[in-house]
Amino acid sequence: MRIAFLGTPEFALPSLKMLYERGFVIAVFTQPDRPRDRGHGLKMPPVKELALSLGLPVLQFEKIRSEEGVAALRAFAPDLMVTAAFGQILSGENLSIPKYGCINVHGSLLPKYRGAAPIQWAVVNGEKETGVTTMLTDIGLDCGDILMSRSTEIGGNETSGELYDRLSVMGAELLSETIDALINGSLKRTPQDEAEATRCGMIKKQMAEIDFTKPACRVHDLIRGMNPSPMAYTLLDGQPVKVIRSSLDRCEGVDTEGASCGECIIADSKHGLFVKCGEGCIELCELQFAGSKRMEAKALLNGKKLLNRVFGQ
Repeated sequence: MRIAFLGTPEFALPSLKMLYERGFVIAVFTQPDRPRDRGHGLKMPPVKELALSLGLPVLQFEKIRSEEGVAALRAFAPDLMVTAAFGQILSGENLSIPKYGCINVHGSLLPKYRGAAPIQWAVVNGEKETGVTTMLTDIGLDCGDILMSRSTEIGGNETSGELYDRLSVMGAELLSETIDALINGSLKRTPQDEAEATRCGMIKKQMAEIDFTKPACRVHDLIRGMNPSPMAYTLLDGQPVKVIRSSLDRCEGVDTEGASCGECIIADSKHGLFVKCGEGCIELCELQFAGSKRMEAKALLNGKKLLNRVFGQ
């Protein structure tokens, strides 16, 4: 089987590697190289790096819907297209090319969390469960028929980065099962329930500022969901402080009486750093102050006085 693989970031790598190891004839389509931070040349998409290391042909398009993109797909003449976090919406012309259509690997249990950042939003919103879905791509945003899905619990302290890595592997496994069912003729299609559909947009940096007036569980979910990027932050004396990891595991019974939201109510190298929230408190486990490296809170408190200081100011 000839497969046109369309993907861009790390999420797509296990799926591409699986297809290669199964011996399919593959051409890889991905986004163009992008400028590095601080202008240090161009950076290849992760999918391109892997494809080149495997000796696979790579074609890059700003818009696969363009005349050139459609022509390149037609020239490869795929039996099947596979997309995994490609980052572009396909056209009807694109989708008409492969004999078996296009299978998309999506990081949520569709129809929930259609859109660009389903994994981060699931964590930010405090979901207890998520998963991966393979779907038959249609024109529109993640609205095609569901082919297969697999669920998983989200750990109480699991970050979106950790979940992202797990779901990328689950997605590759589910894609392999989906292709097997396609080949043996047992693949079934289930239309999505539009009444259950939810949309999620891109995560923006301004969304990462912590509001300590919210319940501790929501603050914790934000910190987990913004890790590794853009990373949750707060202010202290007007300077940003990144909050990398947090926990609620040791917060039960901590006295918050009389404290202000954002106030450091416990802050020493023996016990750690606990901050008052709108409901309850949260332990901040790893932080990064401006101009400093990331540090565990207990180590940080060996040299920094934070007791009764108030974050968010």
